[in-house]
Amino acid sequence: MKKINRKNIIERPKLKAFEKPIYVTRPLLPSIDEMTGKLKVIWESQWLTNNGAQHQMLEKKMTEALKVSNVSLFNNGTIALIVACQNLDLKGEVITTPFTFPATTHVLSWNRLTPVFCDIDPVTMNIDADKIEALITPRTSAILAVHVFGTPCDVEKIGKIAKKHNLKVIYDAAHAFGVEINGRGIANFGDISMFSFHATKLFHTAEGGALAYTNKKYKKQIDLLKNFGIADEETIILPGINGKMNEIQAALGLVTLKYVNDERKKRELIKKEYIKQLFGLKGISFLPEIKGVRNSYQYFVVRIDEKMFGRSRDYLYEKFKKFNVFTRKYFYPLCSQYECYAYLNSAKKEKLPVANKVVKEVLAMPFFGGLKVKDVKKICQIIKMIHTKWI
Repeated sequence: MKKINRKNIIERPKLKAFEKPIYVTRPLLPSIDEMTGKLKVIWESQWLTNNGAQHQMLEKKMTEALKVSNVSLFNNGTIALIVACQNLDLKGEVITTPFTFPATTHVLSWNRLTPVFCDIDPVTMNIDADKIEALITPRTSAILAVHVFGTPCDVEKIGKIAKKHNLKVIYDAAHAFGVEINGRGIANFGDISMFSFHATKLFHTAEGGALAYTNKKYKKQIDLLKNFGIADEETIILPGINGKMNEIQAALGLVTLKYVNDERKKRELIKKEYIKQLFGLKGISFLPEIKGVRNSYQYFVVRIDEKMFGRSRDYLYEKFKKFNVFTRKYFYPLCSQYECYAYLNSAKKEKLPVANKVVKEVLAMPFFGGLKVKDVKKICQIIKMIHTKWI
């Protein structure tokens, strides 16, 4: 019998699952002692909400952090976006993207507005500015675009279209905290930008959000709208809602804000490690780097081309779970595929070919400052082993 030369046998590397779950993100948290110090101040003041000292302080800090002249804080980003539509008195139809979180489209329904879905750019995955104008009708009142994963929309082109057709522009900047274009804060573009301060975001207040805008005339009405329309004890100006950020949220934001730049630096290193490990791997692509744009480092996503990679995005997503790694299929399914919007003419699959392709490819990877480089290497090794069909 012929002897087997074991030197010529390629052994498949064996990888164990992570002992503890690796999630797609983890909240940036200050020390409990630092937060307790803030809580003591609030307790002593006995002022828990209604534009207290913490709220006022954070609002001022946000104008500086976002490099924009006006900011109004909210209890969450969804309420903020609803109020943005109210403030601009939108009617009829609003052109938007199907590739986003449900809240973007839902706020239109809550304002009795009809969403009109526009296909997305195949590279940035933002709304395709070249396809907006064909969707404009006499009923169109605005464009609601999303800076997906923090990559800015084509703000110049969208601005020109809006001016030409007398449309308002709202940006969902939930992923775009700290994003700048040639040194200008992202909220300086369009009429109003909404930021989310949810716990999953780079900067957060546990729950929370903000509207940012350059038109100082908006400030009074937006602040009335988020506080029941109350001007004083006996004067109600308009039908408002309860969208106020409370003092505890604001305090958490003030403390967390101190650590955002350090978190960004950590995430930058993690991103570089991912790209280093995965660069050149057939079927894997990354978000584009745009000259002059300051990155938000909100998410790190990859796109999986099933034909080139050899496995589908969904296969990768499920296989990661076996290793105690939990990624996210952002944004799956498309908003246009929800039962409540699928009836719309603009939601038809043939009208959104790029979005329907992209939604099957995107995978958000674990990405937070506390993630270790060795763990990133292991996560990438799992991807490589899936690519070679060893697992």
